[in-house]
Amino acid sequence: MPATKPIFDQKNILVTGGAGFIGSHLCDELVKTAKVICVDNFSSGDERNIDHLLSNPNFVFLRVDLTEPLALDERRELERFRVQFQGIQEIYHLACPTSPKQFETRRVETALANSLGVKTVLDLAVKYQAKLLHASSAVIYGPRRDDLKVFQEEYWGYVDPISPRACYDEGKRFAETLVTTYREVHNLDAKIARIFRTYGSRMRLKDGQMLPDFVAAALDNKDLIVYGSEDFSSSFCHVNDLVSGLVKFMRSGETGPMNFGSDLEYKIADVAKKIIELTESRSKVVYEEPLLFMSPQGMPDIQQAREKLGWFPVVMLEEGLKEIIEYTKANKPLVGMERQAL
Repeated sequence: MPATKPIFDQKNILVTGGAGFIGSHLCDELVKTAKVICVDNFSSGDERNIDHLLSNPNFVFLRVDLTEPLALDERRELERFRVQFQGIQEIYHLACPTSPKQFETRRVETALANSLGVKTVLDLAVKYQAKLLHASSAVIYGPRRDDLKVFQEEYWGYVDPISPRACYDEGKRFAETLVTTYREVHNLDAKIARIFRTYGSRMRLKDGQMLPDFVAAALDNKDLIVYGSEDFSSSFCHVNDLVSGLVKFMRSGETGPMNFGSDLEYKIADVAKKIIELTESRSKVVYEEPLLFMSPQGMPDIQQAREKLGWFPVVMLEEGLKEIIEYTKANKPLVGMERQAL
Protein backbone atom coordinates (compact mmCIF):
# COMPACT_ATOMS: atom_id res chain seq x y z
CA MET A 1 0.00 0.00 0.00
CA PRO A 2 1.30 3.53 -0.74
CA ALA A 3 2.65 5.49 2.19
CA THR A 4 0.01 7.38 4.16
CA LYS A 5 2.54 10.03 5.22
CA PRO A 6 5.05 11.94 3.08
CA ILE A 7 8.29 10.02 2.61
CA PHE A 8 9.94 12.98 0.91
CA ASP A 9 10.02 16.64 1.91
CA GLN A 10 6.47 17.73 1.02
CA LYS A 11 2.93 16.39 1.04
CA ASN A 12 1.12 15.46 -2.15
CA ILE A 13 -2.24 17.22 -2.12
CA LEU A 14 -5.05 16.69 -4.64
CA VAL A 15 -7.43 19.59 -5.30
CA THR A 16 -10.47 18.77 -7.43
CA GLY A 17 -12.15 21.72 -9.09
CA GLY A 18 -8.78 23.42 -8.68
CA ALA A 19 -9.17 25.71 -11.70
CA GLY A 20 -12.40 27.13 -10.32
CA PHE A 21 -12.92 30.34 -8.40
CA ILE A 22 -12.38 28.93 -4.90
CA GLY A 23 -10.18 26.02 -5.97
CA SER A 24 -7.58 28.19 -7.69
CA HIS A 25 -7.18 30.40 -4.62
CA LEU A 26 -6.80 27.24 -2.53
CA CYS A 27 -4.09 25.98 -4.90
CA ASP A 28 -2.27 29.31 -4.51
CA GLU A 29 -2.10 28.76 -0.77
CA LEU A 30 -1.27 25.06 -0.74
CA VAL A 31 1.52 25.20 -3.32
CA LYS A 32 3.56 27.35 -0.92
CA THR A 33 4.32 24.30 1.22
CA ALA A 34 3.16 21.21 -0.69
CA LYS A 35 3.03 19.54 -4.09
CA VAL A 36 -0.38 20.20 -5.59
CA ILE A 37 -2.24 18.08 -8.14
CA CYS A 38 -5.00 20.23 -9.60
CA VAL A 39 -7.89 18.41 -11.31
CA ASP A 40 -10.59 20.16 -13.34
CA ASN A 41 -12.66 19.69 -16.50
CA PHE A 42 -13.39 23.42 -16.95
CA SER A 43 -17.15 22.98 -16.59
CA SER A 44 -17.15 26.17 -14.53
CA GLY A 45 -13.43 26.67 -13.94
CA ASP A 46 -11.02 28.51 -16.21
CA GLU A 47 -7.44 27.85 -17.29
CA ARG A 48 -6.62 31.52 -16.74
CA ASN A 49 -7.18 30.99 -13.00
CA ILE A 50 -4.15 28.68 -12.82
CA ASP A 51 -1.94 29.97 -15.66
CA HIS A 52 0.41 31.55 -13.15
CA LEU A 53 0.92 28.16 -11.45
CA LEU A 54 1.67 26.01 -14.49
CA SER A 55 5.41 26.75 -14.42
CA ASN A 56 5.68 25.98 -10.71
CA PRO A 57 7.53 22.66 -10.21
CA ASN A 58 5.27 21.87 -7.25
CA PHE A 59 2.08 22.15 -9.34
CA VAL A 60 0.58 19.78 -11.91
CA PHE A 61 -2.72 20.20 -13.74
CA LEU A 62 -4.79 17.26 -15.01
CA ARG A 63 -7.85 17.83 -17.19
CA VAL A 64 -10.11 14.91 -16.29
CA ASP A 65 -13.76 14.08 -15.73
CA LEU A 66 -14.23 12.75 -12.21
CA THR A 67 -17.29 10.74 -13.17
CA GLU A 68 -14.72 8.26 -14.51
CA PRO A 69 -12.20 6.42 -12.30
CA LEU A 70 -8.88 8.26 -11.91
CA ALA A 71 -5.60 6.29 -11.66
CA LEU A 72 -3.15 8.87 -10.39
CA ASP A 73 -0.20 6.48 -10.13
CA GLU A 74 -0.48 5.78 -13.87
CA ARG A 75 -0.30 9.43 -14.96
CA ARG A 76 3.10 10.29 -16.42
CA GLU A 77 2.61 13.95 -15.49
CA LEU A 78 2.87 12.94 -11.84
CA GLU A 79 6.12 10.99 -12.02
CA ARG A 80 8.08 13.80 -10.39
CA PHE A 81 5.66 13.70 -7.45
CA ARG A 82 6.38 9.96 -7.03
CA VAL A 83 2.75 9.20 -6.35
CA GLN A 84 3.36 5.47 -6.81
CA PHE A 85 5.68 5.58 -3.77
CA GLN A 86 4.43 8.48 -1.67
CA GLY A 87 0.73 8.36 -2.45
CA ILE A 88 -1.59 11.26 -1.69
CA GLN A 89 -1.76 12.74 1.79
CA GLU A 90 -4.68 15.17 1.47
CA ILE A 91 -7.64 15.70 -0.86
CA TYR A 92 -9.71 18.88 -1.09
CA HIS A 93 -12.82 18.03 -3.10
CA LEU A 94 -14.44 21.13 -4.61
CA ALA A 95 -15.38 19.88 -8.09
CA CYS A 96 -19.00 20.62 -9.06
CA PRO A 97 -20.55 22.86 -11.77
CA THR A 98 -21.59 26.22 -10.27
CA SER A 99 -22.67 28.40 -13.20
CA PRO A 100 -25.99 30.18 -12.50
CA LYS A 101 -26.69 31.01 -16.15
CA GLN A 102 -25.82 27.51 -17.39
CA PHE A 103 -27.35 25.63 -14.49
CA GLU A 104 -30.41 24.35 -16.37
CA THR A 105 -28.35 22.96 -19.26
CA ARG A 106 -25.95 21.20 -16.89
CA ARG A 107 -28.35 19.53 -14.52
CA VAL A 108 -27.35 15.97 -15.46
CA GLU A 109 -23.67 16.90 -15.23
CA THR A 110 -24.33 18.39 -11.79
CA ALA A 111 -26.15 15.29 -10.55
CA LEU A 112 -23.30 13.06 -11.72
CA ALA A 113 -20.69 15.31 -10.11
CA ASN A 114 -22.51 15.01 -6.79
CA SER A 115 -22.67 11.23 -7.02
CA LEU A 116 -20.16 9.49 -9.30
CA GLY A 117 -17.67 12.34 -8.95
CA VAL A 118 -17.77 12.14 -5.17
CA LYS A 119 -17.39 8.34 -5.31
CA THR A 120 -14.28 8.66 -7.50
CA VAL A 121 -12.67 10.98 -4.97
CA LEU A 122 -13.66 8.83 -2.01
CA ASP A 123 -12.18 5.76 -3.69
CA LEU A 124 -8.90 7.67 -4.07
CA ALA A 125 -9.02 8.60 -0.38
CA VAL A 126 -9.50 4.94 0.53
CA LYS A 127 -6.69 3.81 -1.78
CA TYR A 128 -4.17 6.27 -0.36
CA GLN A 129 -5.67 6.57 3.16
CA ALA A 130 -5.64 10.31 2.51
CA LYS A 131 -7.33 12.97 4.63
CA LEU A 132 -10.36 14.30 2.74
CA LEU A 133 -12.13 17.64 2.97
CA HIS A 134 -15.41 17.66 1.08
CA ALA A 135 -16.76 21.07 0.06
CA SER A 136 -20.48 20.94 0.70
CA SER A 137 -22.83 23.91 0.51
CA ALA A 138 -25.31 26.00 2.45
CA VAL A 139 -27.98 24.70 0.05
CA ILE A 140 -28.24 21.47 2.06
CA TYR A 141 -30.26 23.44 4.63
CA GLY A 142 -32.84 24.40 2.05
CA PRO A 143 -34.24 27.91 1.51
CA ARG A 144 -34.39 30.62 4.12
CA ARG A 145 -37.47 30.34 6.33
CA ASP A 146 -39.50 33.06 8.03
CA ASP A 147 -39.05 31.29 11.36
CA LEU A 148 -35.42 30.24 10.84
CA LYS A 149 -32.90 32.62 9.37
CA VAL A 150 -29.62 31.40 10.93
CA PHE A 151 -28.59 27.81 10.28
CA GLN A 152 -26.65 25.72 12.78
CA GLU A 153 -24.93 22.52 11.71
CA GLU A 154 -27.41 20.43 13.73
CA TYR A 155 -30.31 21.57 11.54
CA TRP A 156 -31.24 18.83 9.08
CA GLY A 157 -32.59 21.14 6.43
CA TYR A 158 -35.63 20.99 4.16
CA VAL A 159 -35.03 20.29 0.46
CA ASP A 160 -37.37 19.16 -2.31
CA PRO A 161 -35.65 16.06 -3.80
CA ILE A 162 -37.46 16.35 -7.15
CA SER A 163 -37.35 20.11 -7.75
CA PRO A 164 -35.48 21.58 -10.75
CA ARG A 165 -32.69 22.48 -8.30
CA ALA A 166 -32.50 19.00 -6.80
CA CYS A 167 -29.46 17.92 -8.83
CA TYR A 168 -27.49 20.48 -6.84
CA ASP A 169 -29.36 20.86 -3.54
CA GLU A 170 -30.30 17.24 -2.95
CA GLY A 171 -27.10 16.24 -4.75
CA LYS A 172 -25.04 18.02 -2.11
CA ARG A 173 -27.03 16.28 0.62
CA PHE A 174 -26.42 12.88 -0.97
CA ALA A 175 -22.72 13.71 -1.30
CA GLU A 176 -22.57 14.31 2.45
CA THR A 177 -24.25 10.93 2.99
CA LEU A 178 -21.67 9.26 0.76
CA VAL A 179 -18.75 10.95 2.55
CA THR A 180 -20.13 10.00 5.96
CA THR A 181 -20.75 6.39 4.89
CA TYR A 182 -17.22 6.00 3.51
CA ARG A 183 -15.81 7.56 6.67
CA GLU A 184 -17.58 5.05 8.88
CA VAL A 185 -17.06 1.97 6.70
CA HIS A 186 -13.43 2.65 5.67
CA ASN A 187 -12.31 4.58 8.76
CA LEU A 188 -11.41 7.64 6.70
CA ASP A 189 -10.40 11.00 8.11
CA ALA A 190 -13.12 12.76 6.09
CA LYS A 191 -14.41 16.26 6.84
CA ILE A 192 -17.47 18.15 5.58
CA ALA A 193 -17.33 21.92 5.11
CA ARG A 194 -20.62 23.70 4.42
CA ILE A 195 -19.76 26.79 2.40
CA PHE A 196 -21.98 29.86 2.29
CA ARG A 197 -21.90 32.60 -0.35
CA THR A 198 -18.29 33.47 -1.19
CA TYR A 199 -16.89 36.24 -3.38
CA GLY A 200 -13.58 37.58 -4.67
CA SER A 201 -11.39 37.76 -7.75
CA ARG A 202 -11.61 35.07 -10.47
CA MET A 203 -15.38 34.72 -10.30
CA ARG A 204 -16.69 34.31 -13.85
CA LEU A 205 -18.03 37.46 -15.43
CA LYS A 206 -21.38 37.56 -17.25
CA ASP A 207 -22.36 34.29 -15.56
CA GLY A 208 -25.11 35.38 -13.19
CA GLN A 209 -22.83 35.70 -10.15
CA MET A 210 -24.19 39.05 -9.11
CA LEU A 211 -21.20 40.80 -7.53
CA PRO A 212 -18.77 40.51 -10.48
CA ASP A 213 -21.60 41.24 -12.90
CA PHE A 214 -22.51 44.34 -10.87
CA VAL A 215 -18.94 45.59 -11.20
CA ALA A 216 -18.76 44.89 -14.93
CA ALA A 217 -22.06 46.70 -15.50
CA ALA A 218 -21.07 49.64 -13.31
CA LEU A 219 -17.82 50.12 -15.22
CA ASP A 220 -19.90 50.36 -18.42
CA ASN A 221 -22.54 52.60 -16.80
CA LYS A 222 -25.18 49.90 -17.45
CA ASP A 223 -28.01 48.74 -15.19
CA LEU A 224 -27.04 46.51 -12.29
CA ILE A 225 -29.47 43.56 -12.33
CA VAL A 226 -30.58 42.08 -9.02
CA TYR A 227 -32.12 38.66 -9.68
CA GLY A 228 -34.77 39.00 -7.02
CA SER A 229 -36.63 41.68 -5.06
CA GLU A 230 -35.41 44.65 -3.03
CA ASP A 231 -35.51 42.38 0.05
CA PHE A 232 -33.00 39.87 -1.39
CA SER A 233 -30.21 39.75 1.17
CA SER A 234 -27.19 37.57 1.78
CA SER A 235 -23.88 37.21 3.58
CA PHE A 236 -20.60 37.51 1.70
CA CYS A 237 -17.40 35.74 2.74
CA HIS A 238 -14.20 36.76 0.97
CA VAL A 239 -12.43 33.87 -0.72
CA ASN A 240 -9.18 34.51 1.19
CA ASP A 241 -11.05 34.05 4.46
CA LEU A 242 -12.69 30.88 3.19
CA VAL A 243 -9.39 29.36 2.06
CA SER A 244 -7.88 30.12 5.47
CA GLY A 245 -10.80 28.32 7.11
CA LEU A 246 -10.58 25.26 4.87
CA VAL A 247 -6.86 24.86 5.50
CA LYS A 248 -7.36 25.18 9.26
CA PHE A 249 -10.17 22.62 9.07
CA MET A 250 -7.99 20.15 7.17
CA ARG A 251 -5.20 20.49 9.74
CA SER A 252 -7.56 20.04 12.68
CA GLY A 253 -8.91 16.92 14.29
CA GLU A 254 -12.49 18.01 13.53
CA THR A 255 -14.73 16.26 11.01
CA GLY A 256 -17.78 18.54 10.94
CA PRO A 257 -20.07 19.24 9.28
CA MET A 258 -18.89 22.80 9.86
CA ASN A 259 -20.25 26.09 8.48
CA PHE A 260 -17.94 28.54 6.71
CA GLY A 261 -19.25 31.96 5.78
CA SER A 262 -19.81 35.48 7.01
CA ASP A 263 -22.39 36.10 9.70
CA LEU A 264 -22.94 39.69 8.50
CA GLU A 265 -26.02 40.22 6.34
CA TYR A 266 -26.36 42.77 3.53
CA LYS A 267 -29.16 43.61 1.14
CA ILE A 268 -28.04 42.84 -2.40
CA ALA A 269 -29.38 46.19 -3.57
CA ASP A 270 -27.25 48.02 -0.99
CA VAL A 271 -24.17 46.16 -2.18
CA ALA A 272 -25.01 47.13 -5.75
CA LYS A 273 -25.32 50.79 -4.72
CA LYS A 274 -21.96 50.61 -2.94
CA ILE A 275 -20.37 49.30 -6.15
CA ILE A 276 -21.91 52.19 -8.10
CA GLU A 277 -20.41 54.56 -5.54
CA LEU A 278 -16.94 52.95 -5.59
CA THR A 279 -16.79 52.96 -9.41
CA GLU A 280 -18.28 56.47 -9.68
CA SER A 281 -20.76 55.00 -12.14
CA ARG A 282 -23.95 56.46 -13.62
CA SER A 283 -25.65 53.06 -13.40
CA LYS A 284 -28.90 52.30 -11.61
CA VAL A 285 -30.21 49.16 -9.89
CA VAL A 286 -32.99 47.17 -11.55
CA TYR A 287 -34.75 43.93 -10.57
CA GLU A 288 -35.48 40.79 -12.58
CA GLU A 289 -36.90 37.34 -11.88
CA PRO A 290 -34.57 35.13 -9.82
CA LEU A 291 -32.29 32.68 -11.61
CA LEU A 292 -32.93 29.06 -10.66
CA PHE A 293 -29.43 28.61 -9.21
CA MET A 294 -29.44 31.92 -7.31
CA SER A 295 -31.80 31.76 -4.36
CA PRO A 296 -31.86 33.52 -0.98
CA GLN A 297 -29.88 31.55 1.58
CA GLY A 298 -30.02 31.53 5.32
CA MET A 299 -27.22 32.97 7.43
CA PRO A 300 -24.49 30.74 8.84
CA ASP A 301 -23.97 30.14 12.52
CA ILE A 302 -20.15 29.99 12.67
CA GLN A 303 -19.76 29.38 16.38
CA GLN A 304 -18.20 25.94 15.80
CA ALA A 305 -15.55 27.36 13.47
CA ARG A 306 -14.80 30.14 15.95
CA GLU A 307 -14.49 27.86 18.95
CA LYS A 308 -12.87 24.79 17.40
CA LEU A 309 -10.64 26.39 14.75
CA GLY A 310 -10.26 29.96 15.92
CA TRP A 311 -11.60 31.01 12.50
CA PHE A 312 -13.82 33.89 11.50
CA PRO A 313 -13.89 36.21 8.45
CA VAL A 314 -11.70 39.31 8.65
CA VAL A 315 -11.93 40.88 5.17
CA MET A 316 -14.42 43.75 5.23
CA LEU A 317 -16.93 43.83 2.35
CA GLU A 318 -15.86 47.22 1.00
CA GLU A 319 -12.25 46.08 0.91
CA GLY A 320 -13.26 42.95 -1.00
CA LEU A 321 -15.41 44.93 -3.43
CA LYS A 322 -12.46 47.18 -4.26
CA GLU A 323 -10.43 44.08 -5.10
CA ILE A 324 -13.16 42.79 -7.44
CA ILE A 325 -13.34 46.17 -9.15
CA GLU A 326 -9.59 46.14 -9.89
CA TYR A 327 -9.73 42.52 -11.05
CA THR A 328 -12.68 43.22 -13.33
CA LYS A 329 -10.99 46.25 -14.86
CA ALA A 330 -8.07 44.02 -15.78
CA ASN A 331 -10.11 41.05 -17.06
CA LYS A 332 -13.29 42.47 -18.57
CA PRO A 333 -11.84 42.63 -22.13
CA LEU A 334 -11.44 38.83 -22.01
CA VAL A 335 -15.09 38.16 -21.21
CA GLY A 336 -16.18 38.09 -24.84
CA MET A 337 -13.63 35.43 -25.71
CA GLU A 338 -14.65 33.45 -22.61
CA ARG A 339 -18.32 33.44 -23.58
CA GLN A 340 -17.53 32.37 -27.16
CA ALA A 341 -15.59 29.40 -25.84
CA LEU A 342 -18.51 28.08 -23.75
